[in-house]
Amino acid sequence: MAATAARRNNPTAQLTPARKPVAPPEAANDSRIAAERDADEQLVARAQDGDVAAFELLVRKYQQKAIQLVSRLVGEADAPDVAQEAFIKAYRALPGFRGQSAFYTWLYRIAINSAKNHLVSRARRPAGQDIDIVEAELYGHTGQLSDLDTPESVLLAQEIKDKVSLVIGRLPPDLRQAIVLRELDGLSYEEISEVMRCPIGTVRSRIFRARESIDAVVQPLLDA
Repeated sequence: MAATAARRNNPTAQLTPARKPVAPPEAANDSRIAAERDADEQLVARAQDGDVAAFELLVRKYQQKAIQLVSRLVGEADAPDVAQEAFIKAYRALPGFRGQSAFYTWLYRIAINSAKNHLVSRARRPAGQDIDIVEAELYGHTGQLSDLDTPESVLLAQEIKDKVSLVIGRLPPDLRQAIVLRELDGLSYEEISEVMRCPIGTVRSRIFRARESIDAVVQPLLDA
């Protein structure tokens, strides 16, 4: 009765909508990834039925990511050709794709293998790495370079980039691939495991060892 009387005395109380629960960022991100994977599966199914336009949509969606990925291994000049070769291989192998992994992890695996074959055929070492892939994650854990624009900090940042570039270029291929897939493409450990065809524990170990090598160079510069 008291509640009814209160609502009569305050009509706006009846109009106040109930607050909807807000999904945590992780759930929203998982939903987005699931939606993208569903969209890819539909395009793959159409392409497997002979719809060339559907595969062209997949190429447009992942072309730049594939080029960025292989450029860390073969250099920017050769990256477009290697990425194109990877898409050609993916198209030819598409009838055998069963969706046991996400399309993009399957595609990245083909791209990495194409880059490896390219390096072997040319008998040369991988090119230097673009340090933009480590700026957020590998610098961010220190918090010491954020929001600094003094000449000294600019010089320090450039020195760190040069040093990190050298370290990444000297990492063993497996460590370099793992850190690039994690920091550049933002793949999860599970997805990297699928791409590199190794256990998740091995992925974590490789990324940890790569970060240790980078930290060994970065930390003394920050402490100086």
